[in-house]
Amino acid sequence: MGWHASLALDYRLEDGRSVARHRHDGPLRILQSLYPEGGAVCHNVLVHPPGGLVGGDVLDIAVDAGPGAHGLVTTPGAARFYRSAGAAAVQRTRLALAGGARLEWLPAEAICYDQCRAENQLALQLAPGAELIGWDVTALGLPHAGKPFVQGTLRQCLELPGVWLEQACIDAGDRLLLDGPLGLAGRRCLATLFFACGDKLPRARREAVLESARAVIDAHELRATAGATSPHAQVVLVRALAPVVEPAMALLQQVRAAWRGACWGLAATRPRIWAM
Repeated sequence: MGWHASLALDYRLEDGRSVARHRHDGPLRILQSLYPEGGAVCHNVLVHPPGGLVGGDVLDIAVDAGPGAHGLVTTPGAARFYRSAGAAAVQRTRLALAGGARLEWLPAEAICYDQCRAENQLALQLAPGAELIGWDVTALGLPHAGKPFVQGTLRQCLELPGVWLEQACIDAGDRLLLDGPLGLAGRRCLATLFFACGDKLPRARREAVLESARAVIDAHELRATAGATSPHAQVVLVRALAPVVEPAMALLQQVRAAWRGACWGLAATRPRIWAM
């Protein structure tokens, strides 16, 4: 039997201040709300005290943002999918934004340990006028620590229904996928950053978002294995492959900072916990 935990986080705009309320069941917590940018943007840290998931564990995370609210969610460290001889370990996340809401979903990476059976699901629900900057970063094993990903599976689904759908099944035994030149080419970190909207971006704004990302990528060490695309008028994506997490996360943080300015006219304020 696994451990099932759930968290519901709700942002509402009250007298010009974004206020977070939350409820949980099991080992998921939200720490104190912080306002390093003033009351308009509420920063929160999501904590999973056990630090990892084993077979049969399920995490259900739901974040809602009401009209005009702006929330930012990050985590203090990596999510970990540990070895499982039985059921899968599952993390399900739903992000739902009302019209005029903004959300930044900026968790640390997920690490898939050898012999894990991991499932990661992220679903977006965006009303017209809502905008979201978020990312998903996955590390396959810990190769530099002598713990490579040689057995196990990762199933992943990232979706904005009717607009954007990415599904993957990565099997550690699929050497062609993991090491082939048309697959991961030996790299063990996969990163996706997205700017998603509840309605179509005007062409000029869409191009500005793409160009701001490409300017960062062109100056970064991962420029040969990263790129920015827009598969739909409601979504702009940055994808990157890296040998380890650190350069991929650095790239995503730099693009996120550029997008904050280009999309919202906001400074590149970093969550306080990133400096710890």
